[in-house]
Amino acid sequence: MKRTVLSISLLAGLGTAPLAAAGKPAPTVSVTNAWARETAPSQVNGGGFATIANTGTVDDRLVSAASPVASEVQLHTMSMDGGVMRMRQLTDGIAVPAGQTVMLKPGSLHVMFIGLKHPLKRGENVPVTLRFARAGTVKVNFAVQPVGAMGPGGRHGGH
Repeated sequence: MKRTVLSISLLAGLGTAPLAAAGKPAPTVSVTNAWARETAPSQVNGGGFATIANTGTVDDRLVSAASPVASEVQLHTMSMDGGVMRMRQLTDGIAVPAGQTVMLKPGSLHVMFIGLKHPLKRGENVPVTLRFARAGTVKVNFAVQPVGAMGPGGRHGGH
């Protein structure tokens, strides 16, 4: 039993060993308030949002995402240009500076579920694996909120 616990403890530490050996502390990334909007039956894409905090002393970057509910998950930004909404994929990922929090929210940075395999339904949880350049993978459940939600818990803009 002691040998099994020791083996697990040693394996758990391997993810940060290369950074510590190089004299750089591993980043500490946490993902909270993950949510997605409900989609219509014929809708093939959907958006996901979350709060990403890097409490470490080393910058990190969200480089990709994946989910079994979609053929592909992309990192996107949205902006308004002369009254026209422009959405573009961020192929270099999303910077998560040391000691800072990055918000993925409607009208800004977000994950985009491309080629949904089924509609996202209010009340379900969507499993998503986020991959960071330094922190590695973080598995998160995105709680599906109503169509017009502006935040977790179904908050609506202006209400």
